[in-house]
Amino acid sequence: MQTIQRTLFLFLAGLTLSFSVNAQNISIATGGTGGVYYPLGGGMAAVLSKYVPGMQATAEVTGGSVDNLKLIGSGKPYIGFTMTDAGLDALRGEDKFKGKKVPLKTLMVLYPNRMHVVSVEGRGVAKMADLKGKRVSTGSPGSATEVMAFRVIEAAGLDKDKDLKRERLSVAESVNAIKDGKIDAFFWVGGLPTAGVTDLANTPGNKLKMIDHAEVVAAMNKKYGNLYVEDVIPKNIYKGMDTDNKQATVMNILVANETMDDKTAYNIVKTIFDKRDDLIAVHKEAINFKLENQKSSSSPIPFHPGAAKYFAEKGIKLN
Repeated sequence: MQTIQRTLFLFLAGLTLSFSVNAQNISIATGGTGGVYYPLGGGMAAVLSKYVPGMQATAEVTGGSVDNLKLIGSGKPYIGFTMTDAGLDALRGEDKFKGKKVPLKTLMVLYPNRMHVVSVEGRGVAKMADLKGKRVSTGSPGSATEVMAFRVIEAAGLDKDKDLKRERLSVAESVNAIKDGKIDAFFWVGGLPTAGVTDLANTPGNKLKMIDHAEVVAAMNKKYGNLYVEDVIPKNIYKGMDTDNKQATVMNILVANETMDDKTAYNIVKTIFDKRDDLIAVHKEAINFKLENQKSSSSPIPFHPGAAKYFAEKGIKLN
């Protein structure tokens, strides 16, 4: 009897070991619940878990790009969303990553991230200069919204510490704070439409004011490199907009630690493109997941060899 029990134990232990070796858990570092990273990350987790054999992916709520890059730097099995400016800082060990370089590779270029400088009528904010002396959220700690907001503020000739009464809120927190009259404006970098901004625009008694700032792009690029472009948020995106909003845009990318094996990187990218329609159903920014956008000039962070292999099969040569 003991022999049978021992044999059964060894058999089950073998099965457990086999499962643990073959199973692959991946965490997707996203952002706050009011933005675009989180729902898209949830969609990616679903398709990767369903269609990549042995992979179990989950999406995590985070502070945003900076937090995501630090998680990837931890060496744990993460992939993450980030804006290219925060990613380049991490790769170089600069700004919020000073002295702590993150060994990154790009998996794919995702979609353009639009800077929203948001206020509502009655707060006295019609242009960037009007932010002086106002109560303003520049994004949550650990977000690339904060990184880019500081650069926009600087390029507009304002001092983030001296000229603003500054809060550090997520987009969802910012929307609630502006509704409650606790802040006058907020910065948010996200896809279109962002759920939190849509909520604010649709709230009775609040008429949205989107502040133009495209004129600062040249100064930002002069100091930080050609990471930003002049762009517009069309007036039909959010209720209450009277004109297109002239603003600054930066690209989003999906990144991984450079130690990720080529096969895993290949499978992740291939599955996301194969199941793109599933992701468009989750959020329409996935429409911008395009093969023609996968080029070295779109990301300052080199592509992962596994991702590059997939794109080469599709006729895209990366330098």
